[in-house]
Amino acid sequence: MARALANAERTVVVGASVRRREDPRLLTGAGRYVADLTLPGCLHAVVVRSPHAHARLRAIDTAAARRHPGVHLVATAADLGPVPRIPIRLGDRPELRRFLQPPLAQDRVRYVGEPVALVVADDRYAAEDAAELVAVDYEPLPPVPDVEAALRPEAPLLHPEAGTNLAERLLFRRGDPEGVAATAPVRLRRRLSVQRHTGVPLETRGLLAAPDPAGRLTVWGPTKVPHFNRSVLATLLGVPESRIHFVEPDVGGGFGVRGEFYPEDLLVPWAALRLRRPVKWVEDRREHLVATNHSRQQVHEIELASDREGRILALLDRAVVDMGAYLRTHGVTVPELTQALLPGPYALPHYRSEVLCVLTTKTPTGTYRAPGRFEANVVRERLVDLLAEAVGLDPAEVRRRNFVPPTAMPYDLGTRTLGTPTIYDTGDYASALDQALEAGAYAAWRRRQAEARREGRAVGIGLASIVEKTGLGPWEMARVEVDVSGQVVVYTGITALGQGIETAYAQIAAEALGCPPEAVTVVHGDTDRVPYGRGAFASRGTAVGGVAVHLAARRVRDRLVALAADRLEAAPADLVVADGAVWVRGVPGRRVTFGELVAAAHPEATVPRGEAPGVEATAFFQAPMMTYPYGTHLAVVEVDRETGVVRLLDYALTYDVGRAVNPRLVEGQLVGGLAQGIGGALLEELAYDTQAQPLAVTFMDYLLPAATEMPARLSVRILEETPTPLNPLGVKGAGEGGTAGAGAAIANAVADALRPFGAEVCDLPLTPARILAALRAAGDAAAGDAATRDAAAGDAATRDAAAGDAAVGDAAAVGHGEGRPR
Repeated sequence: MARALANAERTVVVGASVRRREDPRLLTGAGRYVADLTLPGCLHAVVVRSPHAHARLRAIDTAAARRHPGVHLVATAADLGPVPRIPIRLGDRPELRRFLQPPLAQDRVRYVGEPVALVVADDRYAAEDAAELVAVDYEPLPPVPDVEAALRPEAPLLHPEAGTNLAERLLFRRGDPEGVAATAPVRLRRRLSVQRHTGVPLETRGLLAAPDPAGRLTVWGPTKVPHFNRSVLATLLGVPESRIHFVEPDVGGGFGVRGEFYPEDLLVPWAALRLRRPVKWVEDRREHLVATNHSRQQVHEIELASDREGRILALLDRAVVDMGAYLRTHGVTVPELTQALLPGPYALPHYRSEVLCVLTTKTPTGTYRAPGRFEANVVRERLVDLLAEAVGLDPAEVRRRNFVPPTAMPYDLGTRTLGTPTIYDTGDYASALDQALEAGAYAAWRRRQAEARREGRAVGIGLASIVEKTGLGPWEMARVEVDVSGQVVVYTGITALGQGIETAYAQIAAEALGCPPEAVTVVHGDTDRVPYGRGAFASRGTAVGGVAVHLAARRVRDRLVALAADRLEAAPADLVVADGAVWVRGVPGRRVTFGELVAAAHPEATVPRGEAPGVEATAFFQAPMMTYPYGTHLAVVEVDRETGVVRLLDYALTYDVGRAVNPRLVEGQLVGGLAQGIGGALLEELAYDTQAQPLAVTFMDYLLPAATEMPARLSVRILEETPTPLNPLGVKGAGEGGTAGAGAAIANAVADALRPFGAEVCDLPLTPARILAALRAAGDAAAGDAATRDAAAGDAATRDAAAGDAAVGDAAAVGHGEGRPR
């Protein structure tokens, strides 16, 4: 609820946990998702997908499918004609375009699930039945099931015209890491991996496209970047952007995987224009698990060098990233993010990174909440814990000794993140760590852990200190206007994916204009009503879009004050803006309402005086640099050594967002992100067999976290200690911090729990099977060591016995000799 300042001259709503205005609609079932939308004469589409990981397309026979009752269209790549491939949105460069995906497979298929044909029929049932009648003559080719196979000299080439399966090689060097490591007292090397998994929104992808009689096309779909997607669609269809209207309905979760431009985003509109009928497509869950972007899969060979006091001297990393069969709209952004932010919150003057972006016959990859950073944090934080063990220090102390200090801010890592220099703007990493230790009762848990170990229980505590990137520019727009009723309307290029922008933007505009948030309406996700926008991704909603709202609202406030000064015959400095009105300070009776001021700004009154009519303003916030929130995760786990099951006993999370517009929304983002991080740490894996066939295509095989996997106790502390100087609100993003550190903290906790038993944690997810295998390997190794020791002891005993026999013989010989007569 809004807090009134003592002087009652403005209402403070930024920083208040007002309730989400989106929730009543969604909780009462009034939300409108793509599957809920229907139009007269609407047809339904189904995509025919490849069952092969790698095969040549020899022929496609669609005759039987076309004859099926209710079928209106069966289309292949030949029907589409020479359509360009789907372009890269982030980090595009010419050498990457060799690996882009066509909307429908042309000469060959390269992963299970690749679109081969489109069927459109009266209903979904007829379309599904007809899709089964599409006869495709595949000539199977050898699959490329993993990065090791892809990099072998004899490996089949997925894109023969490119001549390589290596899409990109990313190199970075700072200082002299090899030279420093060569002389370091402590050197740790490990091979660590993070598995392939993905975001699983409650609502799968979907699209509804409808042409009007004049040939203008309206597309409804969960697009996080509607203006970019409209531009791509116009290019691929060969029509002007002005003939395409994108509308964003309610969205059941985004998480990075949905809203990008996929093949279906061309196929469905193309079919609607071809048939001059509305066409709808909604993805089923199996399709989602084989067709929507995967993410994460990385293998690291990493080395850390330090002195004997645990101060990190150098970090050297070689990572191999499985990109799947094509480069999609994110290009190689995810591995670039891993490379850029692998140093995390630590001062690393000597750092080397090599990242190989490799193509395999798997579903293409893209972003998933905290892309590249989830992986980097797991790898780096495991090494930090191993360093603590090697030098005999507490893991918290090792982190504290290596943090970039607040006095070093802004701190330049030397890397580049999404085309911009990686420069940490503000931060007090030790404070976030100390508050996590307090919130998570770290000292008390260490005592309880010692007791548990005496009882034979495997209890572990893990830490992860992280730095996130948020607020990607280069710009975002907002328009704020006041209507004749005195109500405020905000138009934004940011879309709603569940992050609560309608609530947060209403708060930002309300504070600037001195009105209650209830008086503000937020319009988004409609390219006809909002002419410009970059969209919702990279945790930029508040740090870029919200700042644009603030700037536009402040300009509207200035306009209201100028109009009121004329009406009230008072100096602008003597006016107060609050409660939807402007009045003279100290004389509340001399006031004009927002509605009266808007009426006074009618063209009939303003144009004759040479003034611009209306009360509105548009602002473009330029954000050439990103902001860097940060925090610490603390996890306490117990591992059942009989079953391998991991149970989260306690969890603490601290996260500095600079300034929280709505703390309740921030906490919701962090807790929701944590749930996804737990899934990535313990359960979720998109496994493939040796023929590159997916093994997890239903929720029977792809396991998601439920309430039972959440921590028994959870403490979240939202910090506002280091507002960023990069925007006037001081805000940093908050959407990904809950996910980013979860895998690392849980992996460290499980490793800590298993340490007394000699088992090591190197690979995610930490499934029961993997933990039991690690315990067995440790037991076998221990047994082998014991056998070796026993054998060595036996050999020693034999040698001792032999030596004893020899000694006895010598003694006997000496005695006999001494007893000889002379």
